[in-house]
Parts: sequence; C-alpha cells; structure tokens
Amino acid sequence: MGEPARLDDEELGAAPATPKVKRAAALSYEGGVAPTVVAAGSGAVAERIEQTAREAGVPVQSDGPLAEALARLPVDSEIPPELYRAVAEVLIWARGLEMLARSEATQHGT
Repeated sequence: MGEPARLDDEELGAAPATPKVKRAAALSYEGGVAPTVVAAGSGAVAERIEQTAREAGVPVQSDGPLAEALARLPVDSEIPPELYRAVAEVLIWARGLEMLARSEATQHGT
C-alpha cells in the first residue's frame, strides 16, 4: 500500500501558508528605569537592523516572540513591565558575552 494522498491548502480551499515575516528590535539601556527601543521593523528593515548590529559588534539574539512584541513598540519608547523579565535575560546574556570577550582579549594581550 502506498503513501496516503495529501491535499495542499489550495485543494482544501484554504489560503496557502505564508512564511513568517522576520521582525527585529534594537534596545538601549543606560541604567534608567527601563530599556528603550531604538530601532524596530520587519522584513528588510529587520534584516538591516541585524546586519548593522553585527557590523558594530553588538550581540544579536534570536527570539521570535520577544522580537515580535518589541517590534510593535514605538521607537524611543521604554519597554513595558510585562517584557522586563525577557529583556533582562537578553541583556544579561549580552553582558556575559561582552565580559567573555574582554577576558579573552586580556588573556591574549590585545
């Protein structure tokens, strides 16, 4: 017996599945009340945000649900309290990478 027949979305009368749109946000935190969204966007803008961060040596973390929530916020706005924990985890991760890089640079005399 062969494989069961599979119907695609069009045959079922449903719209074809659309690929998820990439979203990105850049944050700044200078020790104030809450981190601030300094850039946000989707699609090509999200790609550019990531590219710019990588070129500047800024750590980039992939977190779809968090990026989705942050990309909806207006630029120059502080993140809302419900995102504090998730953003704090990202900032701790980024700070850890920064400290590791400094430690390695010190060990290698650069």
